[in-house]
Amino acid sequence: MNDTLVGTVPISATAARHPPGDLAIWVFILAELLAFGVFFAVYAIVRMGHVELFDAMQPNLDRNAGAINTVLLLAASWGVARAVAAIERGRQAISGRWLGFAILCGFGFLVVKAFEYAAKFRAGINLATNDFYMFYLSLTFFHFMHVILGLAILIGVWAKTRAGGYSAADHHGMETGAAYWHMVDLVWIILFPLVYVMR
Repeated sequence: MNDTLVGTVPISATAARHPPGDLAIWVFILAELLAFGVFFAVYAIVRMGHVELFDAMQPNLDRNAGAINTVLLLAASWGVARAVAAIERGRQAISGRWLGFAILCGFGFLVVKAFEYAAKFRAGINLATNDFYMFYLSLTFFHFMHVILGLAILIGVWAKTRAGGYSAADHHGMETGAAYWHMVDLVWIILFPLVYVMR
């Protein structure tokens, strides 16, 4: 029997497996988090040496756009979580619809961010403007590219779900894609207050 016992409650080997998804994706996620962590640490160090500049530039960012994007990414992560929960119950069609919702939210993030970048570029702002904008553009664009990769993964998972490629017994690939997307969301939850809000 492939069940383990915790107290008197049997737990299947599948349910007891942690973390969800492939081990390789977790190695990749940890490497990505380390890269972002270094980036955030350097930002904090440079900011301490240029507090007046950073405080003067920060209000020029569009916090409303940042807040909208936070909501969009949180909604996308919620959709991904609902998709995994649905496939665990064998409800493929519902899982696919939740993934579609998450993908739409992800594209919404890209559109809002593109408008935000366009406004900055029209104002003549670029990486060479000052240290604050160098970090703002570098950090957010690095994250922007991760959102694009996350969306590519979700679209692949969505297509496979629609084709009946996942089931209650076999949805390892969806868990892998979900894990990566949640990492993208987590990074933004740190990035948004750090760059847009904290003074």
